[in-house]
Amino acid sequence: MKIAVVGIGGVGGYYGGLLARRYSNEKDVEVVFIARGHHLEKIKTAGLRLISEKGEFVVTPDLAVDNPSGCGVFDLIIFCVKSYDLEKSATMFIPNINKNTIIITLLNGVDNVEKLQSILHDGIVLNGCVYIGVHIVEPGVVKQAGGTGKLFFGKESGHQVDGEQIENTLKRADIDVVYTEDIKRIVWEKFVFISPFANATTFLDKSIGEVLDNAEGKILLGALLDEVLQVADSQGVKFQGDIRAETIEKAGNFPREAKTSMQVDFEKGKTAELETFTGYIIREAKKYGLAVPNHKKVYDALKKLLPI
Repeated sequence: MKIAVVGIGGVGGYYGGLLARRYSNEKDVEVVFIARGHHLEKIKTAGLRLISEKGEFVVTPDLAVDNPSGCGVFDLIIFCVKSYDLEKSATMFIPNINKNTIIITLLNGVDNVEKLQSILHDGIVLNGCVYIGVHIVEPGVVKQAGGTGKLFFGKESGHQVDGEQIENTLKRADIDVVYTEDIKRIVWEKFVFISPFANATTFLDKSIGEVLDNAEGKILLGALLDEVLQVADSQGVKFQGDIRAETIEKAGNFPREAKTSMQVDFEKGKTAELETFTGYIIREAKKYGLAVPNHKKVYDALKKLLPI
């Protein structure tokens, strides 16, 4: 099996690192990292150092490159790039897939399957999501900061796929993984949590705990959450239990000073996932004739702050 892990940042570094640790010396499995810049150069010269709850170790993939041209057809491609890089990254892989190639997206957002299917027509695209806090410490070094590391993936509709084979391949690499046919709900459950908090923390410039403790923050957060749930309902997404209450309760388990990734990106003046967390809800609401004034307010304010 030939596996490509695309984007060796936090998420890609963690799961790619576990795959490389397990399979780098196995002749029947080839693990290829797609990375870039100083991070790629460090991996090529010294390997990837992964600091995680499973231990600290240095791994070496079979190949680390910035472009898959010349790599041949892959059996499994795992996309771990930022959402704003997905379409550009996917385009590079058009020559590397056939009708049997399995493609898994582990990005933030709920529309990544559609994006990939619009570009990679021959492959079988599966949705996925992860629960982990992990980041690049310095070039060549990735550190887990929290989260269970749980990975969910599955098909939303269409192609029949041997998900158990992929699941077993990942499990043998010590990845906590579940193949499920309920993946749409699981991906949306994560989005219902991260989208409102990303928007509220970034717009108000407050940590998760500060938003929960602040009257203005709680009002804005509740309104954003309600607007996301309206869009989910219009798409026919059915949640288990009281998703609204569970989302707020989940946030209470985070350290008070914790910040969202979008908030940190704005603070650093980096490109951020505003279209994923905010623009998407505005566009979908328009399709269904829904009013989402709070997302519009946040979007208009933050759009001006993005780097040109």
